[in-house]
Amino acid sequence: MLLLQFKDSQGERRIGILESDGNRIRVIDGHRSTYELASAAIRQKRALKEVALEMLGESVIDFESLVQEGRLLPPLDHPDAAHCTVTGTGLTHLGSADTRDAMHKKLEAEVETLSDSMKMFRLGLEGGKPAQGQTGVQPEWFYKGDGSIVRASEQDLTMPGFSLDGGEESEIAGLYLIGPDGVPYRLGYALGNEFSDHVTERMNYLYLAHSKLRECSVGPALLLGELPGHVAGVSRVRKADGKVRWEKAFLSGEDNMSHTIANLEQHHFKYPLFCRPGDVHVHFFGAAALSFADGVRVAEGETFEIEAALFGPPLRNRLAIAPATMPHVVAL
Repeated sequence: MLLLQFKDSQGERRIGILESDGNRIRVIDGHRSTYELASAAIRQKRALKEVALEMLGESVIDFESLVQEGRLLPPLDHPDAAHCTVTGTGLTHLGSADTRDAMHKKLEAEVETLSDSMKMFRLGLEGGKPAQGQTGVQPEWFYKGDGSIVRASEQDLTMPGFSLDGGEESEIAGLYLIGPDGVPYRLGYALGNEFSDHVTERMNYLYLAHSKLRECSVGPALLLGELPGHVAGVSRVRKADGKVRWEKAFLSGEDNMSHTIANLEQHHFKYPLFCRPGDVHVHFFGAAALSFADGVRVAEGETFEIEAALFGPPLRNRLAIAPATMPHVVAL
């Protein structure tokens, strides 16, 4: 089941379920946001999918009209953007290590020397899928920002004027709401573009934290329920005229990962800071294919497109570049 958030023709927030034809959205009555619907499900101790089906109304909206009129919203957000935490983890996919290693390895390094990326990837291979009831090795982890950086499908991803690069990272993200008891509830999964500055990251691995402080996008749909073990998708960069400039298949799901999702979740939510009742979390699970690794530098006006049949409509965002500015600090 695929859940979407959008604005109706009067600009009011609504949510709905994408029907099997892939274009019509059946509107949910009684709740105007995923946050409201999920909060109700938690209070009632019921599955989100069950509550969503129970609240389906008769109204139907055409998905393509939402695209054309720019009325799509991210599939989950918080009324106060400061209470949405956006984070992620890398080197979690079986196809990710070579890409990151090539970015970070010094040319003069000896063949026998493993980069930090490869060391981290090896740790995941050895201990990222622990037996039930055991704690696995912790993955790489990074912070991206709060809810103010999250963009919906069809919205621009804006690269800061000081940034050296703006490149896609095609991923699956987990979307969570912390219950009143401090327990994280996973609402489902969404396609994500964990937009990043790979040139800055490649300069020095210690610049990774800087390179991640960028906008990102998720959606357009939230997949309710469990994620299959094997997920196949395609990542593209389209020129301004719509023609495909770069395209590459990617694989996700636990069959293609060196960590279980449960292990990634455990090492994120083990921190009390991330279990504050009422907060929303968007947590990216890692990428396996990057256009940057194939020598592509995406230009302003080109579009990122991430597609996987399981998630319904593709996630699309055009690259924009903000004016170059630097903060001016005033002493009081």
